[in-house]
Amino acid sequence: MNIDRRTLLRTGGGLLGTAVLTACGSRTPSGPAFVRPDGPQVRAAEQARRPGTVRDFRLVATESEVDLGGVTTRTWTYDGRLPGAEIRVNAGEVIRARLANRLPAGTTVHWHGLALRNDADGVPGVTQQPISTGSEYVYEFTAPDPGTYWFHPHQGTQQDRGLYAPLIVEDPREPLSYDAEWVVVLDDWLDGITGEPDEVLAELTRGMGAMPGMSPGMSDMSGMPGMSPSPGASSPSGMKHMLMGATSLLLGGDAGDVRYPHFLVNGRIPTRLATFNAKPGARLRIRLINAGGDTAFRVALAGHRMTVTHTDGFAVQHKRTDSLLIGMGERYDVLVTLKDGVFPLVALAEGKQAVARALIRTSRSATAPGPAARPRELDSDPITYDALLPQAPVRLADRRPDRTVRLELTGTMMSYNWAINGRKYDPEAITPIRQGERVRLSFVNRTSMWHPMHLHGHTFALPSGIRKDTAIVLPNSTLDVDFDAGNPGIWMIHCHNVYHAESGMMTLLGYS
Repeated sequence: MNIDRRTLLRTGGGLLGTAVLTACGSRTPSGPAFVRPDGPQVRAAEQARRPGTVRDFRLVATESEVDLGGVTTRTWTYDGRLPGAEIRVNAGEVIRARLANRLPAGTTVHWHGLALRNDADGVPGVTQQPISTGSEYVYEFTAPDPGTYWFHPHQGTQQDRGLYAPLIVEDPREPLSYDAEWVVVLDDWLDGITGEPDEVLAELTRGMGAMPGMSPGMSDMSGMPGMSPSPGASSPSGMKHMLMGATSLLLGGDAGDVRYPHFLVNGRIPTRLATFNAKPGARLRIRLINAGGDTAFRVALAGHRMTVTHTDGFAVQHKRTDSLLIGMGERYDVLVTLKDGVFPLVALAEGKQAVARALIRTSRSATAPGPAARPRELDSDPITYDALLPQAPVRLADRRPDRTVRLELTGTMMSYNWAINGRKYDPEAITPIRQGERVRLSFVNRTSMWHPMHLHGHTFALPSGIRKDTAIVLPNSTLDVDFDAGNPGIWMIHCHNVYHAESGMMTLLGYS
């Protein structure tokens, strides 16, 4: 059955649930009326982007068998590939992507990081119905800004399977000079190996109060047997997927919730490495994407310093560094001038005592370092947000915020009750903003864990001025970010830890 986006929205099927239909059509119970995801304001904003050439793509979401590099598993993918095939267009071109759902469950596609039209955002219950098994759906939108992006589902825990792929928007007037380009997708992996993501979520949401010796009122676990930080980062007794003892000073303490048996670079485990071949002296652009569900990666290239040029698609003043810390959903572009030899690119699963690896080879005769080789660059502190400055064309103009939206990040690992402002995700709870406002989001982390917070449909400016759509908020800290409200619709803000989001750490902003 062929169903396109316009048909769904015209019939009202593009929005799930009477609560959101009411909110988008007139008023929520609290009062304000909101712009519909397919409303005239959204269509006008799309026309203002001056849509260019239409580029057609076809995706098939399907169950398939994938080889991680000597380890075979069955998972969900786009077109049987891991990662899925890259989509690459020029800024200003229109992506028309027809998704055929061959999965045993409904799905959507979220185009992560793009300031796209609201009805193409892929959020079930807000901008569309889930695409049912056996159905097809057309996403059509202008890709306005050059940069490194990616796409993945926004349906349950599906992103922690194999449903993800890069989306590269090229600049027709590219100011960077380089000889070659390598897109690197990082991931943590358990699907089909130790279980499935839905099983992980079910185990986590039972909470640690069900464990022997634990009570719901306990919050400090340091004195419990097996609960103190340890290099083994093992799971507690009776909890197959829960990770304990993973700690990182960079992340402010607890590094993650989930125990993964594998960590991947471009779909490959460290024993069967993805390899990029180039010539000595080549200037290489590496586009790094963290598609993981629960893991921050500290990344370094042995024997080289990296020059950071972009973060989340937007240009920064060039800054050299030995290493990067990349949270889930974040992207960095770097330039390196390659030496002669074979060099491991190592992505340390921060706090989890494991790595993902790949190789860059510029010499046929050189021998690759052994799997235990650790680049000394990993021992250097990664570059921080405040050490980066925006390029002038992407810097927001100085302006006082017209509105501040306070977003308290709440919850505990004990009860696994992650939320925003103490309230789990509710599609009726929409915070109003207005077209043209400068909006400040004040992320106030009341928890003892770090959260990579992602805003749909916009980029925000951090205190240093750099533009991002996903940013790490450390435990017991506050991060204020500003954006200009220029993309009408209803947009999600959420933690990009898959399991935190699905437990409730999501909320909505709506243009009123």
